[in-house]
Amino acid sequence: MRQDRAGPEDSTPRWVIGDTNPGRRPHMPGQGYPQKGRPPILALIWRRPLIFPPLQGTHPAAYGLCAMDQPDTLPQIDHQHATFTDGLTLECGVHLPRHTVAYRTYGRLNAERSNAILACHALTGDQYLAETNPLTGKPGWWEQVVGPGRPVDTDRFFVICANVLGGCMGSTGPRDPGPDGTPWGTDFPPITIRDMVRAQKRLIEHLGIARLFAVIGGSMGGMQVLDWAAAYPDAVFSAIPVATASYHSAQNIAFHEVGRQAIFADPDFQEGRYWQSARIPARGLAVARMAAHITYLSEQALTRKFGRKVQAGPAGSLFGEMFQVESYLHHQGSTFVRRFDANSYLTITRAMDYFDLAAEHGGDLAAAFRGSRTRFCVVSFSSDWLFPTAESRAIARALNRAAANVSFVEIASDKGHDAFLLDEPDFHRTLAGFLAGCAEHAGLAG
Repeated sequence: MRQDRAGPEDSTPRWVIGDTNPGRRPHMPGQGYPQKGRPPILALIWRRPLIFPPLQGTHPAAYGLCAMDQPDTLPQIDHQHATFTDGLTLECGVHLPRHTVAYRTYGRLNAERSNAILACHALTGDQYLAETNPLTGKPGWWEQVVGPGRPVDTDRFFVICANVLGGCMGSTGPRDPGPDGTPWGTDFPPITIRDMVRAQKRLIEHLGIARLFAVIGGSMGGMQVLDWAAAYPDAVFSAIPVATASYHSAQNIAFHEVGRQAIFADPDFQEGRYWQSARIPARGLAVARMAAHITYLSEQALTRKFGRKVQAGPAGSLFGEMFQVESYLHHQGSTFVRRFDANSYLTITRAMDYFDLAAEHGGDLAAAFRGSRTRFCVVSFSSDWLFPTAESRAIARALNRAAANVSFVEIASDKGHDAFLLDEPDFHRTLAGFLAGCAEHAGLAG
C-alpha cells in the first residue's frame, strides 16, 4: 500500500528557461511558472505531440477508428454564472484579468446560510448534476443522488455545483478570449486542482456563504474535496471524498498521456487552434474518451454487459463484424466530442496529473489536515482499479494520524470506478446516513 510518500521539500522557485511557445503569441508575464514547494510545471512541454508517419490510402473506417462526420463546434450557451472582474492569480503565476464561474443550485439556502453543500464534478462532468443538460438533453449526471428525497436531499440542503476552471460549460477556460481577443486554446495557462478550488471559493463567498455544511465529489471531484478541506478547513464542516486519491498515480498519468497524444495526432487539432477552420479534433478526442472510459469500468461489468458478443460492423469495415464492446466504446467517443472541448480536456487532465496534496507538506499527507475540525467520510469501491481502495485507505489513515474525525467505507461493487455515478444502494445509504449524522451535530433542523 502506498501512503504518505516522503520527499524533500524544495521552496526554491522553479522556472522554465527559453522559448516554450515558438512561432505563436507570447505568454503573459509569469510564463516561467514559479512553483514554490511544488514539482515544476514545464510550460508547454506536455503539449508536444509524438510524430508518426501518415497512413497512406486507407480510410480510418477500415480499421474501425471512430470514423464520423465532422460534428459541429460546441454551441455557445448562456449559463448561470458569476464573473469576477478583479481576476484570479493562478499557482503558475499567471493572472487571469477576469474569470467566470458557471454554476447551478438546487434547493433553498436557509436563513442562517448553514445548509449549503458543494458538489464537485469529475473530469468530464459539469454543473448540471440534477437536471436536464442543456447541451445533450440528457438527465443530470447525479440525479440518483441529488434531489428531493434523495441521499443529498434538496428539500433539506442547498446544493451548489460549479463548472471547474478550465472547463467548457461556461467557466473560464481555453475557449474564452485570451489577451489578444482570440480564444486561448493551448495558450491557456496550466492550472491545478487548487486553482479550481480557489475559483469555487470565490463563488461561495459571492453567494454569501461563510461555511459549507459539506463538500462532496468523486474522482477528480474527490481531489477537489480533499483540497477544500486542506486549504479552507474552517469553511468546511464535513467532507466526503469518493473514489479518489491524494495524488495521481503513474498509471493514471500514463492513461491521460495516451489520450492527449491521440488528440495531438488528429490533423484537425491544428496545434490547438482548430476553431479557426470551424473544425474539432473529433477522432483524436473520441479515442481519448474511449481509452479513458475503459478505466472507469471493471472487467466484471464489461463481461456481464457485453461478453464476446458480436454484431454487424459498419460498411467498409476491414473485419465485417465487430464486438459489441467495440460498438459501445465507439458510441462513447462519438457522443463525447459533441459536448466537450479538446483543449479543456488537455488542460483538466494535466491539472489532475499535477495533484499531489502531500507534496506541499514535505511528503506528509497527515500534515495537510492536522488540527482540522472537519468531519470526513472517505468512500471507495471494491472493483475500482483507477482509484483503488488502497488509495482511499491511505487518506483515512493520514486523517487518523492528524487526529481528524474520519469514517472509511469500502462499498462492495462490481461496477468499477463509475460506481459512484450509478445505482449503488449501499453507497446511497452511506451518504444519507453520514449527512444526517453531520446535520445533527451541526444543529441543522430536520
